[in-house]
Amino acid sequence: MGRVGEPLIGVEDMETPRWAEGYAATANAGLRAVAAKVPATVALAVRWAWRASPPLTLLAGVVQLAAGAVTAFGLLATADVFTQLLAQGPTPERVVAALPAIATVVAAGAARGLLDAAVAAVQGALVPRVEQRAQDDLHAAVLRVDLAAFDDADFTELVERASSEGPSRIRSCAQDTGDLMASLVSVSAAVVSAGVLHPVLAPVVLLAALPRGWATVRSARLMFASFVRMTSARRRSSVTRMLITGRDPAAEVRAFTTQPVLLGEHRRISDLITAEAVRLERDRAVVQLVGRTVSGVGTGLAYGVLALLLYAGGMPLALAGAAALAMRTAGQSVANTIYEINHLYEASFYLDLYRSCLDETRRRSRPPAAGRLPGDPAEITLTDVSFRYPGQEQQAVNGVSCTLRRGEVIALVGENGSGKSTLAKLITGLYLAESGTVSWDGVDIATVDQRELHERVAVVFQDPLRWPMHAENNVRIGRLDRPDPGGARLADAAARSGTDAVVAELPGGWSTVLSREFQGGRDLSGGQWQRFSVARGLYRDAPVVIADEPTAALDARAEHAVFAALRGLAGTRGDRITVLVTHRLANVKHADQILVLEQGRLIEHGTHEQLIARGGTYRELFTLQASAYTDEGDARDTVPA
Repeated sequence: MGRVGEPLIGVEDMETPRWAEGYAATANAGLRAVAAKVPATVALAVRWAWRASPPLTLLAGVVQLAAGAVTAFGLLATADVFTQLLAQGPTPERVVAALPAIATVVAAGAARGLLDAAVAAVQGALVPRVEQRAQDDLHAAVLRVDLAAFDDADFTELVERASSEGPSRIRSCAQDTGDLMASLVSVSAAVVSAGVLHPVLAPVVLLAALPRGWATVRSARLMFASFVRMTSARRRSSVTRMLITGRDPAAEVRAFTTQPVLLGEHRRISDLITAEAVRLERDRAVVQLVGRTVSGVGTGLAYGVLALLLYAGGMPLALAGAAALAMRTAGQSVANTIYEINHLYEASFYLDLYRSCLDETRRRSRPPAAGRLPGDPAEITLTDVSFRYPGQEQQAVNGVSCTLRRGEVIALVGENGSGKSTLAKLITGLYLAESGTVSWDGVDIATVDQRELHERVAVVFQDPLRWPMHAENNVRIGRLDRPDPGGARLADAAARSGTDAVVAELPGGWSTVLSREFQGGRDLSGGQWQRFSVARGLYRDAPVVIADEPTAALDARAEHAVFAALRGLAGTRGDRITVLVTHRLANVKHADQILVLEQGRLIEHGTHEQLIARGGTYRELFTLQASAYTDEGDARDTVPA
């Protein structure tokens, strides 16, 4: 535990996320709302199936209907068999007379078996396509989302849950919808057959199944309510599990000997989740017991009605066997139907989750582009730009105005949390300003196509993505579509970033996979990964280059070489805008502009010499850093008075 009375990980009782509010309402839904839920879920499953493969969807429906027709035909043929066998006359003659009906029953059974096999084959071909389509739709939607959305914990949890559960549940919904159709067809066939034998039997069969229907609805509502109650605990459990099992936190967990604390916290959270799961299953078991008990009584009453009909002469004895078979078939089919309805109703939660995620991605995606960029920017202008992260009250960038010009190296400096990295993302359009405008050659980048904008940007991040691919593609991913016959561009980017020295030490050279998750793969140190990140940025060869703390894990010699290469980008052709984000001020002395940020505001602006002469925050920070390498007197001597 952390501070007294507080959990170690996250918060104990967080507010219900906005996307989960609908499930809280569903947990209290009435029977009418529940009755409307399953048809809507079936309709969605059919729609996804149709999008995945219209021919297979049609074929599945036709085969299911044919199977139901064969079932009804077989039941009626069974009645004919009993009629022939129980008719008056010698037994051999009755058996001979029943042979055509027996053959019909056998043929119907064989046909039903073939049709069931056909249903399984069609569903086996259709259902995986449905899951694939659902995955593709979700992934495409998430990739269109604005970057700032991923700073919202509610959104990231929604995406995680929807991506882990949604497509597989949609697949199961497609399967369950097919099975439900088969059960409904069988129920219809049995009820119609029972009704043909005697009209009273049809409603009796259905009424006997109502208690199990009630149990299904009640059980699913209990599950909805439990999920909402455990939202906070499950989120904290996921984070704790990652800290215990993840590779990245493994070293620090062991260095600070936090294993017992983490394990204790995970057990505490797991105890809450387990207790809730036990309580849920107990309550559901009670509900199912009541439903099955009452349903059993109903089934007994149905057979009692059949006995009364026989006793009163309302039904010939010859038809009683067929009626009993129809009732048994109907009862089993109704049980299967309720089982599938239960699955679909529970799955509707995950379908709602999936649809909520798609809706949320649309809400958080940028509107269609109305304008186009005229070309590579000669000038980037920020006018009174402000931005705050989702759920935060304080602005990360507040009222910043500045101009960046082609051929210049611009440095963004300031203490940690001053807004440097956020401002860099606003310049490139990775974030959109909450207020104010960011314009490239007079065009507001909020109105242009996001892909077109980002094609003109190369970003070197402080914590680069460690792509699990071979070394060559780890650089070429910067622009995979670029022709590079002979690998000259690759070699140049590797040499200027120092990546060539790293590759020379790899057992397979450029063909080495940079991930231990694959056989023969290798991992790199933090500094080596940063060299690959710089190489990607250089290889991309974009007109706007952002280097966000690109050398945090490099030694002094490598750091000097990387910054020299990045500063040289602006002068290579004189047509680039290069932005360096750093807290190491010695690396920006030669920048054309230095922008000093403090708590999201631009407080100073000028060249190194101008800012030193001005005697403000920049001079103070520069002096402090210089004192780390010289004695106090030398530090004062290095800074003009």
